[in-house]
Amino acid sequence: MNQIMQKPHSLLHLDNPKGGFSMAASLGSHILLRNSHQRTVRFAPFNGGERRQTLSFKFSELKPHNPWRILVCKGEFVEFEERTSPNEVRKEIEQCYELINKLGRGVVYLGSSRMGPDHSHYLQALELGREVANLLDCTSWTGAGPGLMDAASKGALQAGKPVGGFKIGREAGQQTALSFHPYLPSETYFTCRFFSARKHGLVDAAVRSCNCDRTAVVALPGGIGTLDEVFEILALIQLQRIGSELPVPFLLMNYDSFYSKLLDFLSDSECWGTVYKGEVESLWKVCNNNSEALSYLAEFYDLPLGDNGKCETGLATASGPIS
Repeated sequence: MNQIMQKPHSLLHLDNPKGGFSMAASLGSHILLRNSHQRTVRFAPFNGGERRQTLSFKFSELKPHNPWRILVCKGEFVEFEERTSPNEVRKEIEQCYELINKLGRGVVYLGSSRMGPDHSHYLQALELGREVANLLDCTSWTGAGPGLMDAASKGALQAGKPVGGFKIGREAGQQTALSFHPYLPSETYFTCRFFSARKHGLVDAAVRSCNCDRTAVVALPGGIGTLDEVFEILALIQLQRIGSELPVPFLLMNYDSFYSKLLDFLSDSECWGTVYKGEVESLWKVCNNNSEALSYLAEFYDLPLGDNGKCETGLATASGPIS
């Protein structure tokens, strides 16, 4: 099967006569094509129906296992990469598990990659990451990306607690792919090629196998990717397939009523009969602010909290801002 990913720029015609595959894509953008068969693929850019150039090649001429690039025109590249075996995905999942075993399970943060340091939700996520790390004294896990993932990571680092991450090459809103993290040590995060491996890692990092494990899933405000991860983990909890011997607290951070319309939709779903009454409420805890989240986790794990809603221990280890 041919697969294409692109951003609109100008038009490009892809034609695979042997596979009966033909579609319009973009030229002058980053295109990824995978094909598991030995096929001839022809590229022909056109403008207004008039074709101008044609580029042809055979997949049998490619070297397996290695991404490669073809210069199309004006310094623009088209990148092709083959997933040659399911073993590649399995290997990445194993590497994610190895990192979890090394750093320890803990709190998994899901959230937007687009809300930067000037956003109020970033500051709230920074504080939450710091206070939860102090309260639970555990590793903080994120997608090792920018935005609210960055805020939670920096908060945990301010508390002097370990941070781990499962990075993906390019987050939503980013124009370029980066395999490295700007400040986390390389031994504390893993860059995944496949989303499936990243999701396995984020789920397993929150699994509880004994009473001493203090873990949680915290859903910060976010977009499509965040909602994808939120509902996948929510479904695993609902179906008791998350792989945890003990319950894992799931917190939905409804900062400034960010998720209120989503909660309204889920409430309407009860009227339609697609979920049972009270079913969703039993799977997570909706928190409007950090104090509610900390109080809930303290009660869940029977831990002390100060009068101001912040944990009583560990604050002396907090350092200044992480640049």
